[in-house]
Amino acid sequence: MIIESDYDSILTPWWESWNWTPPTRDSLPENGCGGIIVSHDGMDICAGFMYFTNSKMAWLEFIVSNKEYKEKNRKEAIEFLINYLSAIAKDKGFMYIYTSLKSAPLIKRYENCGFIGGDANCKELVKIL
Repeated sequence: MIIESDYDSILTPWWESWNWTPPTRDSLPENGCGGIIVSHDGMDICAGFMYFTNSKMAWLEFIVSNKEYKEKNRKEAIEFLINYLSAIAKDKGFMYIYTSLKSAPLIKRYENCGFIGGDANCKELVKIL
C-alpha cells in the first residue's frame, strides 16, 4: 500500500522522470485500496491507483514506474500491478474498469491484461473547482 510519505519520496520523482506533471495529492484516491506499490528484492518498481465509484465501474489511473529499474521483470511487474488492482475491483463487485492512456508501452501492458480499446479520438479535460 502507498503511504502518505511515498508521494514526495517515490511517486513525484518517478512522474517527473517521465516528464509528466504529478497529479495533486488531493486528487488521488483514499477510498478502497487507494494505491499500490510493487517491489522486488527491496526495489520499488511501479505504482498505481484504483478509484472506486458508486456505479459498477472503477477507474485505474496514474500508473507510474521507476525509470531506473531496468531488470527483465519490469513488464511483468507492471502487468502484475494492473492485474492485482483489477482483482481488487472485481472482488468489490465492480464489473468494468476505465483508464485513460497515452503511452504506447503502457497501453500494451494493459492489453496484455485483457483491456480493450475504446474511443481513440478523445481529449482529456479537467476543471479545477
